[in-house]
Amino acid sequence: MIPVSRRTLLAGTSALAAAPLIRPARAQTPVIKLGVLNDQSGIYSDDTGMTSVACVRQAVEDFKAEGFKVEVVYADHQNKPDIGSNIVRQWLDREGVDAVVDAPTSSVALAINQICRDKNKVHLNSGAATTDLTGSQCTPNTIHWTYDTYMLSKSTGGAVVKSGGDSWYFITADYAFGQQLQRDTAKVVQASGGKVLGSSAYPFPGTSDFSSFLLQAQASGAKVLGLANSGQDTINCIKQANEFGLKMRIAALLFYNSNVHGLGQEMSRGMVMTESFYWDLNDRTRAFMKRLLSQKPKQYPNMVQAGCYGVTLHYLKAVASLGVAAAKADGRAAVARMKEMPTDDDAFGKGQIRADGRKLHPSYLFEAKAPGENKGEWDLLKLVATTPPEEAFKPLSEGGCSLVK
Repeated sequence: MIPVSRRTLLAGTSALAAAPLIRPARAQTPVIKLGVLNDQSGIYSDDTGMTSVACVRQAVEDFKAEGFKVEVVYADHQNKPDIGSNIVRQWLDREGVDAVVDAPTSSVALAINQICRDKNKVHLNSGAATTDLTGSQCTPNTIHWTYDTYMLSKSTGGAVVKSGGDSWYFITADYAFGQQLQRDTAKVVQASGGKVLGSSAYPFPGTSDFSSFLLQAQASGAKVLGLANSGQDTINCIKQANEFGLKMRIAALLFYNSNVHGLGQEMSRGMVMTESFYWDLNDRTRAFMKRLLSQKPKQYPNMVQAGCYGVTLHYLKAVASLGVAAAKADGRAAVARMKEMPTDDDAFGKGQIRADGRKLHPSYLFEAKAPGENKGEWDLLKLVATTPPEEAFKPLSEGGCSLVK
């Protein structure tokens, strides 16, 4: 037996005390990260903004993920493609974002659409209107959920022409959305036997005085003023037209229940608009609204904001079906699974997603109620007509998407 000195014993004890404790590694819960990109401070902030973020969070809460966590971040793209692109690159390269949600402003949407494709991540678009997202610039990484310029022009434009508005003058936001909305609506007008007597394009963003454009519109002799814009631009145009006593029927081609609330019933009365969601449409939309109000009191969503809910919920269902690891590794696979699965949620009901990424659901033509017709502050619209899903959007054969065989 080898004798052990007291010094050796103490040294051994000290070494044991200094040694790190070795514990079995704990498996980390996988995370799906969603980035909500929209206008938080400009002309579209009321139409998207924090209510879109609240709708995404509501989808996460309703989904009740098992086996993985869902994180939500958001940012303001300021309606500028370069800023939006930089945010998305940072999200995807450094911050682990798996899917970009909302992305209004068509020029921004088209810019980030290519980034998501190149990096094989997911683009869940609700806010942009351009049909190019499911047409010439479609990608296997993109879902276009809520609406587009074809839907708006066919429903709102077609209704105005049928009611006698057969001559038009457009005031148009001079970027992808406004230009395409004018072109699509002009086709509807002309196909119905009407005429386009002129148009004025204005710089976007940054224009607030529309007086010169309104005077040109009135001088044209057209019956209808077509507003190929949205958000605060549309509201400013309508207010200034009323101040000038413009003797034209106003067709606001992209107008929401939230805009009617902001503009007021007196000025909005009788205006027609097209949405694919309205909070008081049926029992399911009212149930969704009730849940949302618990986190966003007094803010009733429009179709774009509700679309953020619907597309997020369906994406999370696809992630669960595919498997978190596979969905994070391959955005194309996640989108393909979304297309395979039928859609169903409280905001839009049952539907499906086509091969080009276009989500199909009905579109609804509404008329703004006059003061006294409403039963509450947000009881603003009455349903005029419904267009079924297969007729609401451009036929698959006419879109020009390379994914369509």
